[in-house]
Amino acid sequence: MKKILLIEEEIQSRKFFLNCLNTEGFHTISAENGVSGIQSAKKLLPDLVICDVVMQEVDGYSVLSKLRQHPATAVIPFIFITAKGSYTDIRRGMELGADDYIIRPCKIEEILKAITTQLEKQRIKKQWYSHETESAESKSLRGSQSIFPNCSQLNQVFQFIEENYYRPIKLTDIALVVGYSPAYLTNLVKRKTQRSVYRWITERRMVEARLLLMNTDEPVNQIASRVGYSDAGYFIRQFRQLYKIPPKAWREAQG
Repeated sequence: MKKILLIEEEIQSRKFFLNCLNTEGFHTISAENGVSGIQSAKKLLPDLVICDVVMQEVDGYSVLSKLRQHPATAVIPFIFITAKGSYTDIRRGMELGADDYIIRPCKIEEILKAITTQLEKQRIKKQWYSHETESAESKSLRGSQSIFPNCSQLNQVFQFIEENYYRPIKLTDIALVVGYSPAYLTNLVKRKTQRSVYRWITERRMVEARLLLMNTDEPVNQIASRVGYSDAGYFIRQFRQLYKIPPKAWREAQG
């Protein structure tokens, strides 16, 4: 069952959308404002976010910007649904990384179609990621090539990650080096590679982690530290999320 986060301040609209989405078989979570929406997205990691633009404390644009800068939520499909529908409003939302922008009033069928489209795109992307990641990492582990694609606009980004993956890296660090704003960098990398900046950092770290697991007897917490994680528990969770097995068990499986 796909999990959808609905961020909507207006009570009646929130109840209406929740009822419609639940009826369609989605597991729907609601947030009554932008602040709780950001917190819910980071904690619950929904499959898709639907968000209003006009909210009092934190508006939808700020919600999207925050989620696109967080590694765990950067690639979650994000749909705006709002009466704020000028060309400038729509362009702003899309430039921040929104996947769709629905103007009220609209029919529930239009919303359901947008959800279905974005979930299918996400499924295809994940399938492609899995194939490409396994292929690239296999080659990298054999020492034949980098995991990073050849893209002139992103070469500096990938070079910085390659040179600093074993250190704590923030999106703002990379943006400063390459001369882009964090929002523009986020959108550029996603558009060119279908992955987030943080996903590339994670994948580079995991390639090194697997090499160390195979070729050394170092404990997992020491390997975590060597590839840029101050929290070994977080490293283990990310490793397991990517490879469906904890690092210690992965090492044992290599014989």
